[in-house]
Amino acid sequence: MKSTCLLFLLLLLFTTEVFSQQRLRDLGIEIGVLPTGKFNAITDVKGVKVGHTTLQKGDSVNTGVTAILPHSGNIFQQKVPAAVFVGNGFGKLAGSTQIAELGNLETPVVLTNTLNVATAMDAVIKYTLQQPENEHVLSVNAVVGETNDAYLNNIRGQHVTTKDVFSAIESASENNTEEGNIGAGTGTVAFGYKGGIGTASRKLPEAMDGFTLGVLVQSNFGGVLEIAGAPVGRELQKFSFSDKLMNNADGSCMIVVATDAPLSSRNLERLAKRAFLGIAKTGGIVSNGSGDYVIAFSTSEKVRVAYRVESDLQKTETVPNDLMSPLFMAAIEATEEAILNSLFMAKTTKGHKGEIKALPMEKVLPVLRAFGVLKK
Repeated sequence: MKSTCLLFLLLLLFTTEVFSQQRLRDLGIEIGVLPTGKFNAITDVKGVKVGHTTLQKGDSVNTGVTAILPHSGNIFQQKVPAAVFVGNGFGKLAGSTQIAELGNLETPVVLTNTLNVATAMDAVIKYTLQQPENEHVLSVNAVVGETNDAYLNNIRGQHVTTKDVFSAIESASENNTEEGNIGAGTGTVAFGYKGGIGTASRKLPEAMDGFTLGVLVQSNFGGVLEIAGAPVGRELQKFSFSDKLMNNADGSCMIVVATDAPLSSRNLERLAKRAFLGIAKTGGIVSNGSGDYVIAFSTSEKVRVAYRVESDLQKTETVPNDLMSPLFMAAIEATEEAILNSLFMAKTTKGHKGEIKALPMEKVLPVLRAFGVLKK
């Protein structure tokens, strides 16, 4: 009898762990109405590459680097249109003012922890200067975002090195769809559970030009968790300000949006604003101490910005305002799903100040069934 009970408990634990490592759609949970790209990831946008460096040492170091490259060429020589939307500015998004001023991106986007932004900037600058054709470059606008992973990571140790950033950039791949405790998401916390890196994509119907839009997030924020409209945080009685243990909703969320639609920086800013709505749909409250940013860029060669000017006039073809709404919807849906994927794919982590549990699927799934999100 005892052995039978023990076997049952082991099976229950195993089942829970398996569930915690499945993406939403693997469980039959669909966000929104638009179809996903092939891999349901930001790398579904042709040319986009993602790379990670994960640092885990004992219980005190849980941090890392995530790099997003808009294309595989020399980004400084072939810049891409870009925009930034600031939801709440309690953060350190290096390079944002030049993007706002000139409307383009000239380096990889790198995500890390709060106290290693300077290290990452130095690495991105070095990486750019050493690229072929950049021998005479005298100014580089390194774009680095962050979230504060100080609960699970001994952040004052500043463990990320220049080599770690180089590794994330140089290992970046068009096939990378890793999520959860990886790269810059290694030490993050969201809604009181283990957060991390999440990604998702949407592909518009051919009648709407068939553009692809992808999102990658670094989730590290608080609120009252909702999954496809189901009030999971409320039902589990675990949400910001529900008790002393959950009194801190501060953190951050970095959102990177990529699309192959040829967009101007102005319409990329409009797109970034809509992507931000994805945080709200998950129950995020964008608290006082949360740094919440969206970086959006277009990979289309129709709107590339060459470093060397060869003509007095630049000709581009861009999506008109009246056709932006489908992309707006795609950005909202993909952001919501990317954030939830970051939670579903995260693992329980013991860190610098304690342990943060993964989303308890044995409790979450019954709530989703009760509210009609899950049919099985």
